[in-house]
Amino acid sequence: MFPANERLSVVSTPQNKERLPPAQPAYVLRGHAAQVHALHFTRDNTRLLTADADGWVISWNLAFKRPVAVWKAHDTAVLGLGSWCQDRVITHGRDNKLLVWQLGAADEDVMEKTLPVNCTSQALIPKDPWLLHSLTVNTLNFCSFAMCFGALSASSLGNQALEGNERAKPIILAVPNTMDSGGIDIFQLPSESRISSIQAEKSTNTGMVMALGIKAEGSRMQVTAGYESGHTMVFVHGDPGAPWQMVYVAQPHTQPVLSIATSPSQDFFITSSADATIAKHPLPSARSIWNTDMKPLKLLQTKHSGRQGLQIRSDGKIFSTAGWDARIRIYSAKTLNELAVLKWHKEGCYATAFAEIEPSLTGSAPQAVETSSSSGVAAVARQTSNLNTVQQRRNDKAQSTHWLAAGSKDGKVSLWDIY
Repeated sequence: MFPANERLSVVSTPQNKERLPPAQPAYVLRGHAAQVHALHFTRDNTRLLTADADGWVISWNLAFKRPVAVWKAHDTAVLGLGSWCQDRVITHGRDNKLLVWQLGAADEDVMEKTLPVNCTSQALIPKDPWLLHSLTVNTLNFCSFAMCFGALSASSLGNQALEGNERAKPIILAVPNTMDSGGIDIFQLPSESRISSIQAEKSTNTGMVMALGIKAEGSRMQVTAGYESGHTMVFVHGDPGAPWQMVYVAQPHTQPVLSIATSPSQDFFITSSADATIAKHPLPSARSIWNTDMKPLKLLQTKHSGRQGLQIRSDGKIFSTAGWDARIRIYSAKTLNELAVLKWHKEGCYATAFAEIEPSLTGSAPQAVETSSSSGVAAVARQTSNLNTVQQRRNDKAQSTHWLAAGSKDGKVSLWDIY
């Protein structure tokens, strides 16, 4: 919420002529009183969602670096965040709840703005956004949900009509199975129905599911999973009613997999773990589903254990990891070469998030100002229009910046402007 310290200047000498000053965050958002567990950019990069170990969620206006909505979404730690269209926020907590909230621009006007770090009274109960959906899910695994948009048939939606605010495209969610910690449940929204399940692999002792990814193309679904044993697997599901098929399995890690991310091109995925290994895996395509080698494409021994919060940027060129050593590291997605180490936090980091590159501006323009023939009303309208123009310029800058956000155990979120 406040600008970070200015960049350090370096005097040019023969000894440090080639050295660059250490990178500093462009801004630091100080709002959480507990460790930050999840981050997510939404609304075409005009908002950043942050969530902590006490269940608090904050929506930040990135144009002004100020909170526009604060609420306690869960009674315990938040494991993951997501967005569904422009006005829906998804939160996944350790209280066994996956919730969908309505939080559009108009809803922000009535939301609480007092930050958790400034709450002096335990009796303060902020207003919650409108709750649209609630699913009871398994959170014993500490595994966050994965989501994708799905083009399922109307019959799969049951009797729920997609009218009014329900015109949003249906989404598919993957979470650990409620009864079997090694299995996976597939849910669909807005119907709130469980549409499929993946049984735990009996031939391999994988332990619990620790990280998930999912994509859907028509009736075909593909799930990537990382396990407690260090295994990673890919499952595919074709025709409705057909069993899931495991098409890839590897064990590049000696410790539990902590995060998994799929490339925007959908041709590979990357995993990080409690060990020091980062692995790049092939992702079977629809045409080469049975031709994938059962081994990772690349392995990187980083010598830094405890890498989580792995995210691939939307252009597919770089990815980031959050380290227990308080460092944020940036890598090339193609070669796995380390490109940068960002050191600012004093305690371990748990989450990273990239802003979308060249996001769509649809829906981000300010609302038109209604004018009147009255000169007084027209003058007010012109002032309002000028304010809207300033707001739009700030929004445009926020949307075009290549933000990287990092959340830490210290409760702070650092914002970096990179590459």
